[in-house]
Amino acid sequence: MQFSLYAAPCLCTLRPEVVHANHHGHDHAHGPHDHTHEQSTRALKAALWLTLAVLVAEAVGGWISNSLALLADAGHVLTDVGALALSLFVAWFSRQPGNPEKTYGYLRWEILAALINGAALLGLSAWIAVEAILRLRTPEPVGGDLMLIVAVAGLAANALAAWWLHPAKKGSLNVRGAYVHILGDLFASVGVIAAALIIRYTGWLAADPIASLLATALIVRGAWTLVREAVDVLLESTPSHIALGDVRARLEAIAGVQSVHDLHVWSVTSGIVALSAHAIVPDTSRSQAVLESACALLGTMGIHHVTIQIEQRDICVDDAHAHP
Repeated sequence: MQFSLYAAPCLCTLRPEVVHANHHGHDHAHGPHDHTHEQSTRALKAALWLTLAVLVAEAVGGWISNSLALLADAGHVLTDVGALALSLFVAWFSRQPGNPEKTYGYLRWEILAALINGAALLGLSAWIAVEAILRLRTPEPVGGDLMLIVAVAGLAANALAAWWLHPAKKGSLNVRGAYVHILGDLFASVGVIAAALIIRYTGWLAADPIASLLATALIVRGAWTLVREAVDVLLESTPSHIALGDVRARLEAIAGVQSVHDLHVWSVTSGIVALSAHAIVPDTSRSQAVLESACALLGTMGIHHVTIQIEQRDICVDDAHAHP
């Protein structure tokens, strides 16, 4: 744990003493995640090559069989290829060291990648929905046998890719974006298989566009959640697993702390949570002890990048953007 004097920006009438604690700060942030990062990269590479093979098979099979559900799935796979390639690039790029202009490095590129992946899925889903509605109005002949064969192969490949990515998705919103893409294709493949079986044994052509609509509905749900979480990180919202009122109460329970104000908790990127706050400590001789207790406490809550401004009294003027 390191401590140093630090002049924090604040709309103040006086120039206060500010004590800064960077508990497991940015310079240390990568170390605990190195193994997870390597695991994610290997899984993304394997999934990318497998997905490329699925793309070729489904695009050719969908064109020959005239299956919208299969072509829709191929469209999703195409975005998967782009998403996996983008995720791989970002996994490398986000690990590049910071500099005086970018003190957090490029960590938030993974959040941008997740946002792009989610938005691409939503856009593609809208296009497929329009095409499916047109097909419902004017059904077209579909080669059910070829559609079934390709869909089964796609299901197996998507299941394998999802299995590779599942362990790595928990530690990175970027990898989770790629996982949502693959999972969407898994659902789509199930729908295509069901539609192919219905067409083969009943001749009901409407099963093809209906299957694409059902799969798209499932994909939209996951994509929307991904976009919402990425936007929350970019807006520096309080992480969903942290109750801000509980953080304040526990900080104010530390001996020597009169009150806490201007409290902010946000995610820098996946797995890196930061906090800044002003603490009223009338007895300045207790400042170091308060800071050490606060850092130890916040560490148990998963908050490791901590900046606390110690004050004898509230010296900051009202700020429309400050939180009480």
